[in-house]
Amino acid sequence: MSSPPPPDHPQKRQTLRRHGTLNPHPQDVSHPLFHQSDFFDPDDLLQVKYEMLRQVHVDQGSISESAHAFGFSRPSFYQAQSAFQQDGVSGLLPHKRGPQGGHKLTAEVMEFVAQRQSADPSLTPEKLVKAIQRRFRIQVHPRSIQRRMLRKTKRR
Repeated sequence: MSSPPPPDHPQKRQTLRRHGTLNPHPQDVSHPLFHQSDFFDPDDLLQVKYEMLRQVHVDQGSISESAHAFGFSRPSFYQAQSAFQQDGVSGLLPHKRGPQGGHKLTAEVMEFVAQRQSADPSLTPEKLVKAIQRRFRIQVHPRSIQRRMLRKTKRR
């Protein structure tokens, strides 16, 4: 039985990038598994992290040596280990940095928006932004208001 042909590498890299799992430092992966293999790919961040954890937990490798061989620091190893223990393989997927959602658009601000819109349904998001800035002294983007209002209507 022959092995399957290697994947189209540029296509795979594009897919990894789209899913946020393209390793930003594949050149730092020095572990022998990842050299000249059709299966192990240093560009695949999820695979590299998983193999790093497996090396320590199954093969009893040292944390420092394993982290270095897979292109990570000790703190990154511990972070990956914790995420894996908590969420399994999906915990190894990168997470978006920064606030998740409209943290400025509090319930109070959205109540204000709802009141303004019910008083004048023709108000545009741009005009609502100006009203929010005057009332709450915060800067929000019109698109943030549109997204929040769209989510609210979808829930109904």
